[in-house]
Amino acid sequence: MRKVTYSMSVSLDGYIVGPDGGFDWTAPDEEVFRFWIDEIREVGVHLMGRRLYETMLYWETADQESSLDEAELEWAALWKPLPKVVFSTTLSAVQGNARLTSGGLTEEIERLRAEPGEGDIAIGGATLAAEAAATGQIDEYRAMVYPVLVGGGIPFFPRHERQVNLELVETRTFNSRVVYLRHRVAR
Repeated sequence: MRKVTYSMSVSLDGYIVGPDGGFDWTAPDEEVFRFWIDEIREVGVHLMGRRLYETMLYWETADQESSLDEAELEWAALWKPLPKVVFSTTLSAVQGNARLTSGGLTEEIERLRAEPGEGDIAIGGATLAAEAAATGQIDEYRAMVYPVLVGGGIPFFPRHERQVNLELVETRTFNSRVVYLRHRVAR
């Protein structure tokens, strides 16, 4: 069965964006960016909300820019054909290899798990991840922890009143002092 992963960059104090909505502190160096490229190769479908979709929309046409380096071109070549499901009640259309839905996340995950297919079901965005976590749909949490305190914003981990036990699967420290933590939900 395909596993559901939640993977985002996060500040040491637990936020994916700061109080001003900024996330410039997450700009990856080449080593971290290469890691993200390797991780996206394992994804079969990416689920996201409107805000993350709009942020990532850049990559749908980025390969047409002459200013991209080799790694950025490689990321764009992987991202563009990747199937995406966008959860939004305000968008009327999406671009590229994306499908718009206003349906239920749990039902979508169950449908994707039942379909034959390769690769993880990745969830991006804290709001969508919080909904999946509340119903026990997330199998792995993957945090790219940046050595910065932003003091508030949107939290990486959902705030709900239930304990979730995790098993450490992998850690990696990059030269930039960014630390990758991969945890599996203990079942």
